[in-house]
Amino acid sequence: MSVFSKFKRHSNMEESTEVDIFNKETEGLSQGQIVRRRFLRHRGAIISLVVLSSILLFVFSALDFKLGPLKYRGWWKYGYTEQPNLRTEGCPQFLSGCPTLSINPFSKSFGLGDHPFGQDDIGRDYFALVMRGAQRSILVMFIIGLVGGFIGTIIGAISGFYRGRVDAVLMRFTDFIITIPSLIIGSVIGFHFGNLGATFLALYLGLFAWTGLSRLVRGEFLSLREREFVDAARVAGASDRRIIFKHILPNAVGVIIVSVTLIMSGAILLETGLSYLGFGVVSPDVSLGLLISQYQDSFTTRPWLFWYPGIFIIVIALCVNFIGDGLRDAFDPRQRRRISRKERAQARQVSRAEKSAS
Repeated sequence: MSVFSKFKRHSNMEESTEVDIFNKETEGLSQGQIVRRRFLRHRGAIISLVVLSSILLFVFSALDFKLGPLKYRGWWKYGYTEQPNLRTEGCPQFLSGCPTLSINPFSKSFGLGDHPFGQDDIGRDYFALVMRGAQRSILVMFIIGLVGGFIGTIIGAISGFYRGRVDAVLMRFTDFIITIPSLIIGSVIGFHFGNLGATFLALYLGLFAWTGLSRLVRGEFLSLREREFVDAARVAGASDRRIIFKHILPNAVGVIIVSVTLIMSGAILLETGLSYLGFGVVSPDVSLGLLISQYQDSFTTRPWLFWYPGIFIIVIALCVNFIGDGLRDAFDPRQRRRISRKERAQARQVSRAEKSAS
C-alpha cells in the first residue's frame, strides 16, 4: 500500500471517528439543546457573557434611577450631577481630583475611597459619571440592536420570500442606504436629535442599522423557501404570513441572532464616535464617548479621566463580539468542536469492539 493510500485511509478513519463522537453526543437531542450545548462549550462566549452580565448589574445598580412610579436607590453615595469639594490630598503637585482607588491589599488606603475614579474639573465624582455614561452607551447599544434587527429581519424576509419586483425595490433601497457612510448618517441624526436624549438618538440610529442584516436574511429566505417543508405548508393551505413567520423564520433565527450581536457591538462604537465628535449624547447627560471627548486634552496630565471610559468601551465591545462568535459557532451546523486524543482513542476502542463482536 502506498504512503498516499495509508494517509487517505487514516484521514477517513479520523473523520469517521469525529462524526461518530458528534453523533453520539447529539443523539436524542433537539436542535435547541444542541445549540445550547455548543454555546456552553465556547469558553470565550461564556466568560464574556458572565463579564457582560456583571457589568450590567454593576453599572445599573450603582446610581439612583426612576422608572415611572418606581424608584431605586443606588448603592453609590454620589450622583453624576453632584459637585463635592475638589480634593487635593495625595495628588501630585499642581493636580487635583486624583483617584482614591487602591488595589494593593498591603496598603493603608486599600479600597475604593471617596472618589475611586477621581474627580473632573468642577469636582463631580468621576465614578458616578462613568457609571451614568456606561448606562447611556449600553442603552443605545441595545435599542439600536433591537430596532435594526427588527427592521432588517422584516425587509429581508419579505424580499427573499416574494422575490421579483418586491425584491428589486427593497434591495435597491437597501443599496442606497448602504452607499451613505454610517458616520455621516449618525452625525446628521445626532446634530438634529442628540439633544432629545440617548433613547431617541438610539431609535433614529436604529432606523439605518439594518442593511447588513436584511441582506443576510434575504439570502437565507431565498434558500429556505425552496425546501420541502415550505411546499408542504403551501399544499396544506398555509398563508404567506404563516409560512414566513411560522416555518421559514425559525430556521433563520441563527443568522439573525448572530447579526444582531454584531449590530450591537458596532452600535456602541458608533455612539462613542458620534459623542466624541460632538454629535451624540449632549450635556447635561453623559455617555462614555462624551467623557472621552471632554477630557481628551487631559490624557497627559490626568490620564484617569481618559482611561476608565475607554476601558469600559473596550470591554463591552469585546464581550458582545465574543458572545456573537459563540452564537455563530453554536448555530452553524458545519461547526464542530475539537475532538481530544482521549475521545478519539475511546471511539476507536468502541468501533473495534463492535467490529470484533460482529
